Amino acid sequence: MNVYTTDKIRNVVLLGHGGAGKTSLAEAMAYLAGLTSRMGKVTDGNTVSDFGKEEQKRKFSISASVIPLEWEGAKINMIDTPGYFDFVGEVEEAVSAADAAVIVVSGKAGMEVGTEKAWELCEKYKLPRMVFVTDMDVDNASYRQVVEDMTARYGKKLAPFHLPIRENEKFVGYINVISETGHRWKGKEVVDCEIPEYNKANLQLCRDTLMEAVAETSEEFMDRYFAGDTFSEAEIRAAVRTNVMDGTIIPMSMGSNILCQGIYTLLDDIVKYFPSPENREFAGVNLKTNEIFQADYDFSKSKSAYIFKTIVDPFIGKYSLVKICSGVFKADDLIYNQEKDLEEKVGKLYVLQGSKPIEVPELHAGDIGAIAKLTAARTGDTLSTKAVPIRYGKAEISIPYTYMRYRAKNKGDIDKISQSLQKMMHEDLTLKAVNDSENRQTLLYGMGDQHLEIVASRLLNEYKVEIELSKPKVAFRETIRKKSDVESKYKKQSGGHGQYGHVKMRFEASGNLEESFQFSQEVVGGAVPKNYFPAVEKGLQESVLKGPLAAYPVVGVKAVLYDGSYHPVDSSEMAFKMATIQAFKKGFMEAQPVLLEPIVSLKVTVPDQYTGDVMGDLNKRRGRVLGMNPAAGGKQVIEADVPMTGLFGYCTDLRSMTGGRGIYSYEFARYEQAPSDVQEKEVADRAAKVSENADA
Repeated sequence: MNVYTTDKIRNVVLLGHGGAGKTSLAEAMAYLAGLTSRMGKVTDGNTVSDFGKEEQKRKFSISASVIPLEWEGAKINMIDTPGYFDFVGEVEEAVSAADAAVIVVSGKAGMEVGTEKAWELCEKYKLPRMVFVTDMDVDNASYRQVVEDMTARYGKKLAPFHLPIRENEKFVGYINVISETGHRWKGKEVVDCEIPEYNKANLQLCRDTLMEAVAETSEEFMDRYFAGDTFSEAEIRAAVRTNVMDGTIIPMSMGSNILCQGIYTLLDDIVKYFPSPENREFAGVNLKTNEIFQADYDFSKSKSAYIFKTIVDPFIGKYSLVKICSGVFKADDLIYNQEKDLEEKVGKLYVLQGSKPIEVPELHAGDIGAIAKLTAARTGDTLSTKAVPIRYGKAEISIPYTYMRYRAKNKGDIDKISQSLQKMMHEDLTLKAVNDSENRQTLLYGMGDQHLEIVASRLLNEYKVEIELSKPKVAFRETIRKKSDVESKYKKQSGGHGQYGHVKMRFEASGNLEESFQFSQEVVGGAVPKNYFPAVEKGLQESVLKGPLAAYPVVGVKAVLYDGSYHPVDSSEMAFKMATIQAFKKGFMEAQPVLLEPIVSLKVTVPDQYTGDVMGDLNKRRGRVLGMNPAAGGKQVIEADVPMTGLFGYCTDLRSMTGGRGIYSYEFARYEQAPSDVQEKEVADRAAKVSENADA
């Protein structure tokens, strides 16, 4: 592949709902640009961008992939992204590297939730965008419906650049709104044709909208427009490019991916109207001078790059996907990673076409490429030189809140599973493996149930280790509500020395749930010698690890040793420790023991129309709704306190309630007394488990 300068590069991300046709659109573009000799199909599992085994098996994209295309003397770095919400981290990484977006909408399914999410991402990153309507070869596809729905939602800035020509319910050609010409497909050729009568009224409407937008680009154009003057095609195109770049016009086009119709004009429009990186601003911090480093994809500045994605594949190895932010990267360059304080030599530079690495001698500012085997580099790191160390802000990646417990099927695989998950976490920032030592369980966090299921499947197929996913244990606590006064004697007599320890103790709530216990002594007259006090405390330390009620950790207990007795020969530390353990069990159960459950502060962001359903559902989960705050885009943020037990499976339920529009986050707030029915069930469950283990 040739080396391209900044002005000839277009970095474009494909966004849209799952199943809208992003991967097949990328495939049609790759075929037209001469990358492939025949078009692959998602159903056959042979597309350029869906190269992962899981993607081929499940027939949808799981990770973002880059396909560089050469078109009309320009290089288009096309980034195909997943449409399912469980893989939103991949989309966020791709968007951080793109300079423009094509929002793909199915003409058959119309505007969907994924379309709205794609639009929101473009707004957040201020990306110029274009809408491409696919499936136009399907009988019930309606381009007009998509245009109307999107205009109603996002305003007049949506401008159809092409209109379909249909005959006998078949998609046979298109009208170019800018040049006011008709075109038909004849085999693989495109021939000019007359504009059908029934299209003329619609064409006039679209053209009027476009002319208004063009007129608004300068005062001179505005005067000419009001004077009834017409603009030349070159003037229109120049003005439209300005409008598209600042987001005041969003072109709409359409076609059929499978028949490769409308793709040629889309590629042309990408090169004509989308900005090259030199039209975009980008800044970091020069860590030597602490001044802002305005990179702006300038090839003449000191070299720097941002790692926007990492691929760790057992088959193709490790690649750091980079976007060059300034300067020119060459093979054998020395680069410095400030985050890891490490200088490394770049062996070779590649561009990745799906999973196929193609070696290139250099990458110019604004280009997207890959560097193999950078040892310490991670997604989000900045690569620069030691002379001018630079750091760029990291992309915002969604935090995973769905979690499940995982166990190794085969005990011998524990280390291998840990290493494999480590590799997968380098690649996927929305995946987290956590060791919850308190509850003796290992947890896997992801963006949804499907995400975790795919992780388990990948571990089995790619890393050859198997895990079982199950419902996680909730971290309850035990404490007491009343006071108790108990006496305990530990006495054993066997040949030689016996064992003797005798304690009298009071137990009550300390009021401090941060600490497991407070210990004090009020022994008078040496009834229990001082040297046995540490043994009593040790007995308490052991007792609070597993409470007598349901074997959960104990918190908030105050223990006072006030009397007892000892034997000058038979007493020992061990005996007093055992006497304390017995006293604790008895005293705890006599002081009205209760279970405490963890409560989280939950924030759910949903469109207005779903607030009633979401609140009703939270009540079912024993949640307390604290209030609602309006958010941008006609949404509400519902704040509630919910028991941790009520959050299992919440991600799936919220998505089905809100059609995928709702998102949530939570953090641990405090412990509260569990209702008696919850306590009884939990105590019974734990007792059953203990007897099961005893039988085993």
